[in-house]
Amino acid sequence: MLANTENVDARDKPGHNAEIVAMPPLILTAHVGATRLDICIGDITTLAVDAIVNAANTTLLGGGGVDGAIHRAAGPQLLAECRKLGGCATGAAKITSGYKLKARYVIHAVGPVWHGGGRDEETQLSACYDTALMLAAEHSLASIAFPAISTGVYRFPPDRAARIAVGTVAAEIAADPRGIKQVVFCCFSPEAAEHHRRAFEDMELA
Repeated sequence: MLANTENVDARDKPGHNAEIVAMPPLILTAHVGATRLDICIGDITTLAVDAIVNAANTTLLGGGGVDGAIHRAAGPQLLAECRKLGGCATGAAKITSGYKLKARYVIHAVGPVWHGGGRDEETQLSACYDTALMLAAEHSLASIAFPAISTGVYRFPPDRAARIAVGTVAAEIAADPRGIKQVVFCCFSPEAAEHHRRAFEDMELA
């Protein structure tokens, strides 16, 4: 797993290390130890968590979908910082300040393009979640929100992606929460939320 761990300082944002952050109406809440896992439907750019995760591309220079929305909401300073990072490999993640976002940080995770499952896509997608959690812990963050990485134009089957997302996060938190108190799966549609809800149930989290 590759991640940048440079000194990104966003401690001036409100809500620094707030343990539990208010969410849009929740579809489901579960706990893994002391860590709360939430599913909501909403706009990830509006969440006042410590970090939101961007479903980025390898250039880190913005794009469509969640990526473009985050760049628009954060303002041009985000792109300026991303230009300095030298891109990012698939399955890896890098962290920046959140600028105009309510979130203090953005963790840019590069998910795989789906090619039918024969190019290690599942391992790469799991690594996105794993590396994002590692970066959150390294920056002493208590709350993090994920979109459904790779399920848009990258065509990863959304039900399979949800199982990987929930399974990876639950396993990592169970092994060592590293100070993370809240993980949010912020879904863009009821269908995406339902895939995550079923993953919670399949893994006996709810």
